[in-house]
Amino acid sequence: MGKRILVVDDAAFMRMMIKDILTKNGYTIVGEAENGLVAIERFLELRPDLVTMDITMPELDGISAVREIKKIDPQAKIIICSAMGQQAMVIDAIQAGARDFVVKPFQPERVLEAIGKALG
Repeated sequence: MGKRILVVDDAAFMRMMIKDILTKNGYTIVGEAENGLVAIERFLELRPDLVTMDITMPELDGISAVREIKKIDPQAKIIICSAMGQQAMVIDAIQAGARDFVVKPFQPERVLEAIGKALG
């Protein structure tokens, strides 16, 4: 079985795209979340090997969710996939504990490279 991944994005279309790239490359999607609050619940429940996280979402944004997940599990591997490519956002995400930052619209290769690197 491939590494277990939780996909977090408020856009169902984006979740679908990410899931498609990952499943075609041998990863197992264990769950999805449409906002940061649901992401934290799913993380606790599923304990995935990695989380892909959007930044701009309702309820709780991705950077706050990264901070909360890192409190639960300091070893959690999280990659930000967001259209918000501004320098400050990237720095915030990395400081919060994200392993990498992939800017939308992304190339499948870039997503796979970031995930491969984060999983070691």
